Amino acid sequence: MRKRLLATVRSTFGSLRTRNFRLFFIGQTISNTGNWLTTVALTLLVLHLTHSGLAIGLLMAAQYGPLLLFSIGAGAIADRHNKRNLLFVTQGLEMVESIVLALLAFMRHPPLAALYVTAAAGGTLLAFDNPLRRSFVTEMVPAEDRPNAVVLYSLIVNVARIFGPALAGVLAVTVGYGWCFSVDAASYLVVLGALWMMRPAELRRLAPRPRARGDIRAGLRYVADNPNLWVSFVMLGAVGMLAYNFTVTLPLFAIRSLHGGDGAFTLLYSTFSAGAVVSALVIANKGLVHIRHIVIGSAALGLTMLGLATVPNVGVAIPAAFLVGLTSILYMTSTTAIIQVEADPALHGRILALQTFVLGGTIVLGGPILGWLADTMGARAPIVLGGIVCLVAAVWGLATNRRVIRRAALVASP
Repeated sequence: MRKRLLATVRSTFGSLRTRNFRLFFIGQTISNTGNWLTTVALTLLVLHLTHSGLAIGLLMAAQYGPLLLFSIGAGAIADRHNKRNLLFVTQGLEMVESIVLALLAFMRHPPLAALYVTAAAGGTLLAFDNPLRRSFVTEMVPAEDRPNAVVLYSLIVNVARIFGPALAGVLAVTVGYGWCFSVDAASYLVVLGALWMMRPAELRRLAPRPRARGDIRAGLRYVADNPNLWVSFVMLGAVGMLAYNFTVTLPLFAIRSLHGGDGAFTLLYSTFSAGAVVSALVIANKGLVHIRHIVIGSAALGLTMLGLATVPNVGVAIPAAFLVGLTSILYMTSTTAIIQVEADPALHGRILALQTFVLGGTIVLGGPILGWLADTMGARAPIVLGGIVCLVAAVWGLATNRRVIRRAALVASP
């Protein structure tokens, strides 16, 4: 039993044997906790200033709108340049953004427009930073550890989603929103220190590639020619727009439908994230990174969201949110990992940036739609809609994948 347990631990956390990735894992866990602390605190601050679901949706649009403008080009930049050096720049500027948010939040009446502008500036930085961080993962570990490292990176985000929202709830009700953003700013010192301590000679960088015309088109053609990738992208477009906007739907659901406060929302979101962590650990051990896992994850997410929409109070919502978190990360991690496992490493930055573009675009469009829907039809309506969309996407993905397999078999047959 003990040997089996040790073997499971080694297989689940195998990529942490690499020193550079271990430093990255520690730094990003702390920094992402700060990021989620800021995301939740800013959402609650805008909600308290406006009491509007549409305002929350517009905040998401401000944060993720820049992804539509910059993320694909940023992916090409990530493929051409030293990712570690660029991360020093993007992470440092994101620390400045958190400092500005802290200064605004310490004001007696922070101007809403300034919060939106600062959020948009942060979204611009995210457009460049996200493909850098995600494609950098595969440079830190040997090829056989890439699937595990990709999933453990997802684990980082979801561990942070447990502690970040919980910390936001505690700080917001005790010392105020300004300290939420101040703690986030301080967290960047850890990630910058971790980047500085890495050994560049141990990174597995591809040879620098000069800029060439058609870089972005090459990434688009690669996705179009790979059925597993374009099927997952189409599914992501639907699920991302109308289901995966939990930063918009959960606070409105907790406060309006369940009649809770900031504490109820942060508890619900932390429980949701705990389910995501459990799922990420299972995926890290089992390597669930095939198209069928994306379909299964989408269907399971749809069913659990419909279950969450029916709960009568916060007590029942907690286990339901845990299940939603568990299935959400099965879906999203499989969607991301299939790119980093199946795609050409030379194209990782561009393809991941394209995925970020799709997800960002769906949030920009879906956030205001879901916020408006919550304002007009009640906060349960967006969750019901999201569940239905996930189920429809799963059925479409399954049918399309089978059709592609049959077509390939016919072409291969003599």
